Amino acid sequence: MPLDTVIRDCREQMKRTIEYFDREMRGIRTGRATTALIDYVKIDYYGNHTDLRELASVSIPEPTQLLVKPFDPSVKGEIVKAIETADLGLNPMVEGGTIRINVPAPSEERRKQLMGQVKKMAEEARIAIRNERRDANKKIDQIVKDKSNHISEDEGKGAHEEVDELTKEHTKKIDEMCDKKCAEIEDT
Repeated sequence: MPLDTVIRDCREQMKRTIEYFDREMRGIRTGRATTALIDYVKIDYYGNHTDLRELASVSIPEPTQLLVKPFDPSVKGEIVKAIETADLGLNPMVEGGTIRINVPAPSEERRKQLMGQVKKMAEEARIAIRNERRDANKKIDQIVKDKSNHISEDEGKGAHEEVDELTKEHTKKIDEMCDKKCAEIEDT
């Protein structure tokens, strides 16, 4: 396995970590309504745990409100129950065939909790990035050690440096995303 393949795989894995972290950040509540808050709430639908986004359309009629329109009206009660038990601090109200959810601005205590949650998720993402670096460096060391590959130690050292640069770049991106989300939470 050539060194550039190891570096490319490492870059892809780090990119996936950033994308996952970004999706997770969208699910953190600020004062504004966003469909990502409830898209992945699990609903017990005929014995299967199904994401809300697969059972209903979610729209934002106002900046602090979500409107859920179930595709199957018989599942309204299950949707309401799942949103209430998801510990999002939301109070869904049934209005005919729809469910209206007002998204209140979080209290000071809740904001601190949310910022702590964001920082914890950021640290988990950083750990995933560092694990990718460790795995890539192990593979590079194995390639350099295997003399049949005809790769010098200097080439291995250069590959290690490139992996370290990728790590710094992706860690910096995580830090920026974390700071931005914390600022959004504070501003609500």
